[in-house]
Amino acid sequence: MGGKRWNRRFSIHLVILPLAAFIAVLPLILNGCSCGHDFNFHLLNWMEAARQFTHGNLHPHWIFSPAYNAGEPRFVFYPPLSWTIGAILGLLMPWTWTPIVYTWLCLTAASLALYCLGREFTTRNAALLAAAFYLVNPYTLFTAYERTAYAELLAAAWIPLLLLAILRKRITIVGIAIPIALLWLTNDPAAVMGCYALALLTLIRLFHRNSEPQADTPLQFAVKTTAGTLLGLGLAAFYILPAAYERRYVQITAALAPGSNVQNNFLFHHTASPNHNAVLNTASTIAVVLLAITAIAITITAIRSSFPTPKARLPQIPILPLAILTIVVAFLLTPLSNPIWQHVPELPFLQFPWRLLAILAAVLGLALALALPPLRLKTISAAALSLSVAAALAFTGYHLFHQYCYPEDTAPSTLTLFRSNIGTAPNGEYTPIGADNQSLDQTNPPFWLLPNRQDDANTPAPANATPGPAPTSLTLNSATPQILVLNLRDYPAWRITLNQTILPTRLHRSDGLIALPIPAGLNHIAITYLRTRDQTVGDILTLFSLAILLLILRRKRRPNP
Repeated sequence: MGGKRWNRRFSIHLVILPLAAFIAVLPLILNGCSCGHDFNFHLLNWMEAARQFTHGNLHPHWIFSPAYNAGEPRFVFYPPLSWTIGAILGLLMPWTWTPIVYTWLCLTAASLALYCLGREFTTRNAALLAAAFYLVNPYTLFTAYERTAYAELLAAAWIPLLLLAILRKRITIVGIAIPIALLWLTNDPAAVMGCYALALLTLIRLFHRNSEPQADTPLQFAVKTTAGTLLGLGLAAFYILPAAYERRYVQITAALAPGSNVQNNFLFHHTASPNHNAVLNTASTIAVVLLAITAIAITITAIRSSFPTPKARLPQIPILPLAILTIVVAFLLTPLSNPIWQHVPELPFLQFPWRLLAILAAVLGLALALALPPLRLKTISAAALSLSVAAALAFTGYHLFHQYCYPEDTAPSTLTLFRSNIGTAPNGEYTPIGADNQSLDQTNPPFWLLPNRQDDANTPAPANATPGPAPTSLTLNSATPQILVLNLRDYPAWRITLNQTILPTRLHRSDGLIALPIPAGLNHIAITYLRTRDQTVGDILTLFSLAILLLILRRKRRPNP
């Protein structure tokens, strides 16, 4: 009977959490998408990936429509999981539905992950209520509605799994490796935050050994954590290695422009931009609210743990790690932490210190789960309260964070733009080295010819030309030597052949387009994007890591003799 009752309660929980996520996206279903800060950026990524999937390229690196059809290597540097999911959804349903369904999937996954985390340390009903709060907490709704930062929204599903892996009594290599890999394949800032949070919690657990018998010695604990981290990085190596190596080919530091750097985004910082200040004030207010609730929940849990009940004990409650992690997050949100942001590797690329609220939200979710058991909620009461919390916070969050969609920002308008030959604006951090976006013409044709004189290489395209992307091959018959200019940004991965012979010479243009000297006569030019050596090495490391993962899982499932 006890097992049946547990299964029934668990089944109810598995229904309640997706339903709570549905309530969270119900305002979007009723009123349409929220056209937040990154809405068009992600939507164009999904459309581009979907088109390349239909052409048989299942792992694209180059995206063609930005830079007004000259393209950029965005998919080398932007993790693949979010745009792959968005592209698949876009192939299965209308594009107007895709962002809404994607948001529902992310919120559902996030709530289930927090439920698993809470269930490790507390009761099922407390974990359910905490998971419902986690999927509609102010920072998640801010991410979903105002920022529409869809990759970061998906990362909210993996952060609780990482906390579970490092806070549970018995850690495993696989338990750490999988969330590390998922974070890196989803969102770089979340992955950096996750790795540093993992390192901090590892140190806390190594130096704070409680009185309970430990599953591992300190050395075993350190070895497992390190091995799990390395395995996770290896599983994601097919993305991480090319992104790290090929950064030398693009203007990646453009991501640290004055409006997007750490110094201008500490709590309640004031700049000359009213729009920036409005977003920062919203994020800062959310930070203060989350910090206050987290502190209260941890305090209640600490007091409760001082008076243990005679009932069966749950696993050791990780009060100290949660408290220290909360204090560290609070400190990093203030200008006092600026030296840390400037000198710790990769931290400046988080851009906004308040992104750490993604970590804090998961900490708060667990802290609430730990603080709730004294309420002694029944399953039906917990389910009803969970749905009520989801409805109250979701509709309040939608009112506060929803962004109006101008006609040109809607999914149908974005799709029309994508299918046209107009192209879209370039992104500075993905612009190849030596290319100037200010020099790039918005109406360049697929290609044009210039007199073969070195000083003419920068000549713009003819006026009134029909814009479009460069062809993958073309045949020209010229009476004199000329310069061929392709509406394609120069990048080391492009292999260009002239009559089946590789062309080693490319002339420099200030706009970064490929310019090639071609001789007189009949010439066939072929343009191919090559798999570079770093991409091949990354693929090999991922396959090797996957083999190790499968070997570990097979050994775990093998029954003991």
